[in-house]
Amino acid sequence: MRMICLAALAASLATPAFAQDMQGDADQAAAEVVTISGGTALVSSYRFRGIDLSDENMAVQGWIGVTHESGLYAGTWTSSIDGFGELGGSDLELDLYAGYKTALANGVTLDGGLIYYAYPGSTGGEYEFFEPYAKLGLAAGPAAVTLGVAYAPAQDAIGGNNNLYVSADAALPIEGSPFALDAHVGRSEGETTLTPGGGYTDWSLGASASWQGMTARVAYIDTDICDLSALAAGATPDIVDAAVVVSLTAAF
Repeated sequence: MRMICLAALAASLATPAFAQDMQGDADQAAAEVVTISGGTALVSSYRFRGIDLSDENMAVQGWIGVTHESGLYAGTWTSSIDGFGELGGSDLELDLYAGYKTALANGVTLDGGLIYYAYPGSTGGEYEFFEPYAKLGLAAGPAAVTLGVAYAPAQDAIGGNNNLYVSADAALPIEGSPFALDAHVGRSEGETTLTPGGGYTDWSLGASASWQGMTARVAYIDTDICDLSALAAGATPDIVDAAVVVSLTAAF
């Protein structure tokens, strides 16, 4: 055993450059296996499926995620909230997520996972709930379309009933420029705290400009929830009315 150790020590002393190269290769391989990404954003209001959870106030958001080359990923996303979005007193939403994404064919991907919504410090009840989701991504040249479905089983935090949300998103970068266009439409069904007045539809149209990891975006967001439904749910009509939302994002 001692001879083996001495031989290994001699080899390491005799070939320091080789050892450094090997370490560099190992670091590069590790970097290729696991990718870490994240960022922060400042938004004029936080809209969740068309509903304003920051009560028309500015919100600060941030996220970090880890992706394995196999397609497995996990991470966390957080945002400040206010007013109707406080859900009993918390001023913070903290989402934990994990999932798996894989390519089905050229330009076709399947993404599925689970999100756990938490509101640290909330009072008056438990407001944490979980929601499985699945997304089908379709790409044709620079354009991309994502079809999504999310299902929250009946849980105390959402009124003891289930909720189904289906959505379609489209993104179109303008070739040769830093600009891009995007559109979204979603439908929520279920008599829960997520759906004032029952089922409703939300939609948005947006435009963005990106430069060296920074993205500025402006979007028009609206729902078909009537003011009476919002009032009946204990909210002000302003949180479901049409709004122009501006955001600045820095990602790494």
